[in-house]
Amino acid sequence: MSGTPLRFILAGLLGLSLTTAQAQTISLPDPQLGPRPFYLVDKMKDGPLKAKLSTCTGPFRKSDFSIAHRGAPLQFPEHSRESYLAAARMGAGVIECDVTFTKDRQLVCRHSQCDLHTTTNILSVPALAAKCTQPFSPADPATGKKASAKCCTSDITLAEFRTLTAKMDAANTSATTVADYQNGTPRWRTDLYASSGTLMTHAESIALIKSLGAKFTPELKAPEVPMPFDGDYSQEKYATQMLDEYRGAGIPPGDVFAQSFDLNDIKFWIRTAPDFGAQAVYLDGRYETPGFDHMRAETWKPSMPELKAANVKILAPPIYMLLTLGSDGRIVPSPYAKAARDAGLDLITWSLERDGPLANGGSFFHRSVKPAIDRDGDTLTVLDVLAKDVGVRGVFSDWPATTTFYASCMGLR
Repeated sequence: MSGTPLRFILAGLLGLSLTTAQAQTISLPDPQLGPRPFYLVDKMKDGPLKAKLSTCTGPFRKSDFSIAHRGAPLQFPEHSRESYLAAARMGAGVIECDVTFTKDRQLVCRHSQCDLHTTTNILSVPALAAKCTQPFSPADPATGKKASAKCCTSDITLAEFRTLTAKMDAANTSATTVADYQNGTPRWRTDLYASSGTLMTHAESIALIKSLGAKFTPELKAPEVPMPFDGDYSQEKYATQMLDEYRGAGIPPGDVFAQSFDLNDIKFWIRTAPDFGAQAVYLDGRYETPGFDHMRAETWKPSMPELKAANVKILAPPIYMLLTLGSDGRIVPSPYAKAARDAGLDLITWSLERDGPLANGGSFFHRSVKPAIDRDGDTLTVLDVLAKDVGVRGVFSDWPATTTFYASCMGLR
């Protein structure tokens, strides 16, 4: 078992950044899973799956089945250096950077172009808060008006972005002050590690993830400003720039799973960058389209065969779209899942452990199977159906130790 070199431990303690050359020598011990996967096993319903997982004591290994959703945001600020390190230490074989751009067209890791007011301390920095698209507006209990703000990466330069600190993604919409507005973290997450989260540029994330021996799944986020931006910065230039940063870092295209909710981005990569486009991931957001129903094929436009004919190889819907309940009330693959596999599409899904405690059936990600969900241990039941019955190749999780544990116990790579 190899340990982390002393100079990197010291660098972390001192808050120092590592150069790309130094980062290339980072080594990690075998995945450290902590108590949560075993807590989930203890909370499962009795049955063969619980019996099998109860006897699983390792060894635990890094797995591409375990995909870090924004790092490890169940406890660490998303898309922060600390979040990525935690994900790698938990055995995530693939780590996500959601990619957007600053005012000076530099790429950075943020879930949304306009989420700085909920994911960073920007509102506490007067000079930068003044540059926000929408400055902080307090709640007004008399009228029922909610507190709001809108701060975008495109409002500030990269140099200004680097001065910010990452925090847990949350806002208190009942707040009348900035301090209260930024104090909205759900009770089932934590602010314990959120006081000094280190923001990452896209290039820095590439260097770090490479040094950790993991693969990459960058998501090209939809711009929230009119495109072309700043005169000539088109969607195509933006999409090309993202892949160029992997080329510039010498990353093999086979280690990169570029994602987008925009099918046009996927087709653009397939056409102009086939080495990367060959495993581009189409994130299926059609659930937001009026009339869409994951149980009715006539509402899927384009159809599964049409996606396959367009050379899309990997489809990634939210978890609920791949699941339904059988006549006996058990969780089974949905018609959507079966049609995708019948068409020859690989599947990835998102995002495990995003719903919080499952005592009441969860929320968005479990909405198609809520009657079968009544405890946290059902996380592993859902994961088992996704892996064995649906046949997904990977699962995004907010706490990669869980997916690493399952993959190691079941012999998945």
